[in-house]
Amino acid sequence: AFQAERQGQWTKGKSCDTFGPIGPWLVTTDEIADPQNLKMWLTVNGKTMQNGSTKTMVYGVKYLVSYLSQFMSLHPGDIISTGTPPGVGLGMKPPVFLKAGDVVELGIEGMGQQKQTFKADE
Repeated sequence: AFQAERQGQWTKGKSCDTFGPIGPWLVTTDEIADPQNLKMWLTVNGKTMQNGSTKTMVYGVKYLVSYLSQFMSLHPGDIISTGTPPGVGLGMKPPVFLKAGDVVELGIEGMGQQKQTFKADE
């Protein structure tokens, strides 16, 4: 729970080595009609934990690109982690954390889905 340590932005918790798996391919802007209207979901061991839409994001995709480009160079193929729908385990009472062997499946409408099995460091 790096993001909870000393407060701050969630990027710390999303950016460790091996975190944030993507691919095996990316979707280009011409393949998505409206990036602000895509369903997103996540399950852990078959149980729905998150179910939402890019429609309810605090900051829209165009705003994020515009804002970030004021501070850094953005190039084709760059990835911007935008956030997540409600249901983050850390925010639950009591908090819920992944355990070795848990299977996480997630998807975004029109972009695909992926599945990972959580492995703990040895």
